[in-house]
Amino acid sequence: MSVSVQITQSLGGFTLDAGFEGEGGVTALFGPSGCGKTSVINAIAGLSRPDAGHIRVGGHVLFDSSKGIFVPPHKRRIGYVFQEPRLFPHMSVLENIEYGRPMQSHSTPMDGGLAALGIDHLMERRPRDLSGGEAQRVAIARAIMSQPKVLLMDEPLAALDDARKSEFLPYLQALVARTSIPVFYVSHAMAEVAQLADHLVVMRDGRVVRSGPLAQILSDPAAVADIGVREAGAILNVTVARSDAGDGLSELSCGAGRLYLPKVQASDGETLRVRIRASDVMLSKDKPDGLSALNILPCSVTQLHEGHGPGVAVALRSGSVDLMARVTRRSARAMGLRAGLNCYAVIKSVSVAPTDMGGRGST
Repeated sequence: MSVSVQITQSLGGFTLDAGFEGEGGVTALFGPSGCGKTSVINAIAGLSRPDAGHIRVGGHVLFDSSKGIFVPPHKRRIGYVFQEPRLFPHMSVLENIEYGRPMQSHSTPMDGGLAALGIDHLMERRPRDLSGGEAQRVAIARAIMSQPKVLLMDEPLAALDDARKSEFLPYLQALVARTSIPVFYVSHAMAEVAQLADHLVVMRDGRVVRSGPLAQILSDPAAVADIGVREAGAILNVTVARSDAGDGLSELSCGAGRLYLPKVQASDGETLRVRIRASDVMLSKDKPDGLSALNILPCSVTQLHEGHGPGVAVALRSGSVDLMARVTRRSARAMGLRAGLNCYAVIKSVSVAPTDMGGRGST
């Protein structure tokens, strides 16, 4: 389902001027706090009215200033999940979920999505008896019970600690895989975005500075300044060759060859996403010998981008996979790095965190 957003809005001392296109799946709005992410999805929900522009979802026009169209929120069929679950404390889980059902509707076309959330055993509990992750899953169930055309999520994991986030993400991934609802996911945490998103919209100071396929933007050396030097890198689709390769490692297969990374919670044959940060990739002109690193991939340099600081972002191609490394300008010059140069990418197994592995790999 195609999505088109092009809006401008004056919000006190802040001006929102954002535009992007999407083709369904999960569109992540990423950027620092106060950059306008939530303002965009509030406009999509109809909670605020832009000064000019349009918002179109599929064949439905939700807003068009040139034609005087503004569909009120209750007619947009938008599901909205906030940072806090906002459950009714006097209702059971089942009653909270049923509250989202449209009037005169007795069907539940989203049963597949509900099942993915793993909350069947919670139906008789009250919100006070739920963990933070459980409560947020109930909030999502209530949102999808309304049979929305679009699902908006405003930092739904912000209130969870790292352990609860790790528990929650697989449910969210399963929900996305089982439904065809376009999702707009607001976050400033790239670990979440890398596991969930198909399309990435990077915002800064009320404007969209990058928009496109997630993997393409993350591995673009010119995007490092917008993404952040610690967040830029590559997204690899991998297949689990051996979930337990011994010594706490898994053996993964991808278009660049075999990778040995910390053990994944997945079965042999499953496809996953792995994020390899540019800062975790070392380069060598010759094949290194005697290193402790297990992952040494032959590659060629495709592009270099020098920033304002001491670093150089180096785009690499290994087999059918794009990688990126970040080295100092001094190292780049000493190695004679240039487009077309053959070299080796060195990735330490332990440098890839468990939070960088998972998500929905594509085949």
